[in-house]
Amino acid sequence: MQQVFAPVFMPLNSATRRLPVWAVYLLGVLPFVWLVVQLFSGQLGVDPVKAIEHALGLYGLYFLVGGLAITPARKFLGLNLIKYRRAIGVLSFFYVATHLAVWLVLDIQLRWGEIWDDIIKRPYITIGMLSFLALLPLALSSNNMSVRKLGPLAWRNLHKLTYVAVPLGAIHYVMIVKGWQPEPLFWLFAILALLFLRRVG
Repeated sequence: MQQVFAPVFMPLNSATRRLPVWAVYLLGVLPFVWLVVQLFSGQLGVDPVKAIEHALGLYGLYFLVGGLAITPARKFLGLNLIKYRRAIGVLSFFYVATHLAVWLVLDIQLRWGEIWDDIIKRPYITIGMLSFLALLPLALSSNNMSVRKLGPLAWRNLHKLTYVAVPLGAIHYVMIVKGWQPEPLFWLFAILALLFLRRVG
């Protein structure tokens, strides 16, 4: 299949080789900047905290899916975005962490008793926290020094936590909305399909 699509993506591969990694970081923070602009211009409705919290969580999920898609895209389509995988991973953690921070600081206002009760008693929050905890070591080790200290094999094994963190994030999204909404289910099935594609071929 890669041979079929490779000619289609060859010009794009050539273009991405010239695109520096810092440009991906720059583009990746634009949704956050736009949220800030919307906040200060009063465009986020009657509950801006909830709007920001929801948007940050979605952006985090989008970047997680994007990072998960890089290997299947190269394997099956010949689209090579490997050089941007670390940047996409860091951006995904940035959005997930700010999503959590908004919930802790602006929504719950650091009422720790209520926070712990929610984590224990609300399954969707429990799963969301587990997803964040799985992402945390990945973010902390997303640097060359960690690769050298851990060794390539241990580093790759550690980053298999992605296969846990991303589905949990999607399940968190499915559970947090009311009823069986199509968009969260789409992202969950897309993630499961990408995980399957990573294992085959």
